[in-house]
Amino acid sequence: MTTESELSATYVLEFPGGYTRTTGPVIGRFLTELRDARIVGVRTADQRTLVPPLEYDPHTGDPVTEEFVQVGPAGTVAEWVWVQAPRKNHPLDRPFAWALIKLDGADTTLVHAVDAGHKKAMRPGLRVRPRWRAERIGQITDIECFVPDVTMIVSPVRAEYTITPGRALTRFLEGVRDGVFLAGHCATCDKVYVPYRISCPECGSLIAAERQVSDTGTITTFAINNLPDPRAPQVPFVSAYILLDGADTPMIALVGDVPAHEVRQGMRVRAVWLPESERTLAMTNIKWFAPTGEPDAELEN
Repeated sequence: MTTESELSATYVLEFPGGYTRTTGPVIGRFLTELRDARIVGVRTADQRTLVPPLEYDPHTGDPVTEEFVQVGPAGTVAEWVWVQAPRKNHPLDRPFAWALIKLDGADTTLVHAVDAGHKKAMRPGLRVRPRWRAERIGQITDIECFVPDVTMIVSPVRAEYTITPGRALTRFLEGVRDGVFLAGHCATCDKVYVPYRISCPECGSLIAAERQVSDTGTITTFAINNLPDPRAPQVPFVSAYILLDGADTPMIALVGDVPAHEVRQGMRVRAVWLPESERTLAMTNIKWFAPTGEPDAELEN
């Protein structure tokens, strides 16, 4: 009785010196153009452009014309499959995609590798273009791979400027330094404005009366922010419009000491101040506003 292993054998078909074949006028033209960093297709009798070129129309079996057309080099991914663990003979040594790419001006798709960097970057409709090898010899591998078009860049942004406060803002910051909020009271409109100002935006009257308002207030609107900010207590953090008790206009400030998802309109909050010894003429004297624990206010009132 024989076993399966006794009946098995390994055979290797190999051409150590390479297998040489002629290309013919159609494939030869395609490879020659690749050597010169161009991609061409061939026209069929019904004016379709085949890329890569074929000697016969795959739909009709008729010979193609002798008309070659330059296509691409950019194209669109039609279908793709991700290769997470490349093999030794793959074109790239890192994860990549095999894709069917329809080059601009072509009616058929070309199979090639796409170096997208990450699987999430791949999708049907992705625009790609070839990355050519520095030394080309007239083979499909003269295209090292295709890479996505540049559609997004990261630009460092930094703006530095100096603000010189006017009389109204200086007076307001002096109050913040002393741990109080100073407001301007318009005698004509009977409106109380925070921060302090010297003219009324409602009626244009000169504001001569200064008034101190409470450091407690009510959140009227707010936003949850997920990008880091050096002033914020944590990420995500909340910035909110807070209507201080005794004021008619809200001021914007951070909200802390409470999970972002628990912040709500009508929440009662109080300013959290820096220690008096650390205060300067700056809004950073207010670390943030924190919940007071009082019942929510009715915004209609």
